[in-house]
Amino acid sequence: MHIAVDIDDTLNAVDRVRYAGEYIRRNALPFKLVDEHAHALTEVYDWTHDDVTRFIREGGITAFTDAPARKGAKEVLERWRAAGIRVTVLTSRPAEWFSNPEKVSRDWLEKRHIPYDDIVAAIPDKGDYCARHAIDILVDDSLQQCLSAQEKGVYAVLAVSRATLERANEVRYGGANWRQIDGAVAHIAQLLLRRGDRP
Repeated sequence: MHIAVDIDDTLNAVDRVRYAGEYIRRNALPFKLVDEHAHALTEVYDWTHDDVTRFIREGGITAFTDAPARKGAKEVLERWRAAGIRVTVLTSRPAEWFSNPEKVSRDWLEKRHIPYDDIVAAIPDKGDYCARHAIDILVDDSLQQCLSAQEKGVYAVLAVSRATLERANEVRYGGANWRQIDGAVAHIAQLLLRRGDRP
C-alpha cells in the first residue's frame, strides 16, 4: 500500500495567528484578523498574497519550520513503514514562499525523526498527483485536496480541524487526531484487501 501524507496541519500544528500577529504588531501594519482557524495564510488576516509573501520572507517561515509535530504522527508513520506501507510526504508548499520546499520540509521531518520514504513538494492538486502515481490513500487537512482525491478514485482521509469541521462529512473518512486517522487507514486497507487491490 502507498500513502501520501501532508505536512502542514496534518503532521504538524502551525500557529499562523501567533506568528503573523506578532509580525503585524511589530511592524505596525493595519491588517485585521479574519479567521483564526483558517489554514491558508492568505485567509487568516485581511492581507494580500504579496503581503503574505513579504511576511514569509521576513521571518514568517519560522511558523512552519518551528511548528511542533502533532501527537501520535511519528508513531503512526513508524508503524505504517514497519508494516511495509510506503509513505510519501506530499506538500503543496510553493517555491515562491519556501525557496526550496523539499529541503525545508525534509529538515523539519528529520529534526523530529518522522519516518517517510520520499517527499514531493509544490503540488497544487494532490488528488491528481495521487491518481497519476498509484497512491492508494491521501491524508490531508485540506477539504479541497481530499475532495479532489475522492473525485479521482483515490481514498482520502481528512485530518479534521475547526477549519473543516462543518464540511468534514463531505470526505468519506476522517479523524481529528492521529489515532483516528490510523483507524481510518486500517479500515481502508481492509477494503483494498477485499477488493483485491494492493494490501
